[in-house]
Amino acid sequence: MKAVILAAGKGTRMRDLTNEIPKPMLKVNGRPILQHIVEGLLSVGIRDFCIITGWHAEVVESFFGDGSAFGARISYVRQVVQDGTGKAPELAKNFAGHEPFLLTYGDILVKPETYAAMLQRWHGGKFSGLVTVTGSEDVTKGGLFFFDANFCLQHLVEKPSAAQLADLRAQGWLKPGETAWYNAGIYLFDPVLFDFTAKLEKSPRGEYELTDALTAMLAARHQLAGLQIAGRWVDVRDPEVLASLQE
Repeated sequence: MKAVILAAGKGTRMRDLTNEIPKPMLKVNGRPILQHIVEGLLSVGIRDFCIITGWHAEVVESFFGDGSAFGARISYVRQVVQDGTGKAPELAKNFAGHEPFLLTYGDILVKPETYAAMLQRWHGGKFSGLVTVTGSEDVTKGGLFFFDANFCLQHLVEKPSAAQLADLRAQGWLKPGETAWYNAGIYLFDPVLFDFTAKLEKSPRGEYELTDALTAMLAARHQLAGLQIAGRWVDVRDPEVLASLQE
């Protein structure tokens, strides 16, 4: 298993904190967020990494080098145009080759046990992909995922509007008192993913969306497993979250 980490963005919500460094290099407990992610993946036996860099790419590349100081093998691809989450993974297509790979955003912190649970679930069936989720009763927080009885993905809606939420309730996807499952931003994929990212068109937001590729995979009857993240999941999205992690 290989790992692809998306670390190209500036992280504008971090304001001045990312003027000179990319968000994944902001420190939590004395170490960059990205180092926490790499070390967590190393702990479950993943050694080969491709880090997609962009904003102040040299900061990431000089810190990690070829990865040997961390017991890893790290290569880099620079994303010149920041045009969404759907096209960024394609930069790692040659790196992935014919092997499955773990894909994570470079600002999401979880316990290493999450990566181990993902690998266990992946090896327990024949899947084209695996998505992770967190649960909440608040249905306004992000991308909503819906699963069947085997916790395989059936349907998804990216950042639903009020009208879309009403439709989801009317169609029975959202039921009162039931947990709403949110995209947690860590995945496993077979390289078949690239067949679908290659065909993406820009969303109304003007970006290529990875979730549109997932929708297309479902339409083509690819099986996508789901996994609820147990324990810590932190999207280090703004200075307030970052400050809370230092306490």
